[in-house]
Amino acid sequence: MAMLVVPLFLGILQVGLFLYIRNTVTAAASEGAAYAAVLNRAPADGETRTRELIRGVVRDQLIDSVTAVETDLDGQPGVEVSVRAHLPPLGLWGPGISFTVAGHAVKETGE
Repeated sequence: MAMLVVPLFLGILQVGLFLYIRNTVTAAASEGAAYAAVLNRAPADGETRTRELIRGVVRDQLIDSVTAVETDLDGQPGVEVSVRAHLPPLGLWGPGISFTVAGHAVKETGE
């Protein structure tokens, strides 16, 4: 019985942890994009803000990269912050999970 319950429990725990980390990183990327979209701020400011928000919740070792670039959002100038991260497997076996999330914001203009 325990041979069935323990892997099932670890699998459910892995899915819950993945969803928590993915949602946290997605929210940080969106906030970083909004931060960089303010007038007179550069994409690098959004990258820095995203890293600060993630650092407060998720271990740095899980984040592979954070990038911010100016982009075009439906004809409007914008900012995109992308975060590549991974989640190692729980226990001694199982696959690790790699994922990428992005946040977007329309850039403020002085007009």
